[in-house]
Amino acid sequence: MANKNTVMHEKNLQTVSAQQRVLQVAVKAGTYAFLVVMALIVLFPFYWMIISSLKSLEEYRLNIPTFWPKVIILQNYAEAFTAANLGRLFLNTAYVGIVSTILSLVITVLSAFAFARLEFKGRELMFAALLATMMIPGELFTITNYATVNALGWMKSFEALIIPFLVSVFYIYLLRQNFMQIPNELYLAAKVDGCSDLKYLWKVMIPLALPTLISITILKMMGAWNSYVWPRLVANDDAHRLITNGLRNAFTATTGDVNYPVQMAAVAIVSAPLFMVFIFLRKYIMKGVSRSGIKG
Repeated sequence: MANKNTVMHEKNLQTVSAQQRVLQVAVKAGTYAFLVVMALIVLFPFYWMIISSLKSLEEYRLNIPTFWPKVIILQNYAEAFTAANLGRLFLNTAYVGIVSTILSLVITVLSAFAFARLEFKGRELMFAALLATMMIPGELFTITNYATVNALGWMKSFEALIIPFLVSVFYIYLLRQNFMQIPNELYLAAKVDGCSDLKYLWKVMIPLALPTLISITILKMMGAWNSYVWPRLVANDDAHRLITNGLRNAFTATTGDVNYPVQMAAVAIVSAPLFMVFIFLRKYIMKGVSRSGIKG
């Protein structure tokens, strides 16, 4: 009798184990199916952009859309580059992005170091007030920034594109959290050895926080590359126009018709650098954000 009960118990365990395995396989299959569907939803607009950039205008306007060009027209890319004057737009955007990134990094590093290591009266209160500004919608700053830039006579200039957004509270917070993870004993030992604050920052803290600094650099450059509303408000002339604004009406004919395949080709050209940044530098973005932690 005891042997029979043991056999029945083992069979029940095997049945439960088999059911658990089937359930695990079903859950995993459902998870992968969901991820595949979401990936297709995310990637389809980019696929549509590429195939549209290779079509003729007549094919693009067909009532029944084609999911692959009947005739691949690479000439759209050459026409897009010349029609939108992409060379000048690239130079303007690169200049604004590089200068604003360098200046923003200097401000961010010095501010984060002060809030993380220097002892001064009201430090925590000042940092809390700085963080509180993150709760204010960015659109509200646009009004005051526009009035300030107009009063200073910076309209239609690179100063208007660079200076108003040099300070980023989020970047300061991100880097400050990373600096807080560096043991304070290193700072005290450096002070005993007669090391100045700037030398300690340059020799110790910046190398240790390099992944976060790389992340900030990438995010700042991408922000400058994708900026649209502010450049359109303050510097939409030919000499200072950035790449996002330059694509807005560059392919609209005098009759009002838009050459959509050529416009899609221009968008693909503009998007290519961002794709390259994401593909080759995504690990630095994730590493920099993960190293910032939540200490504070």
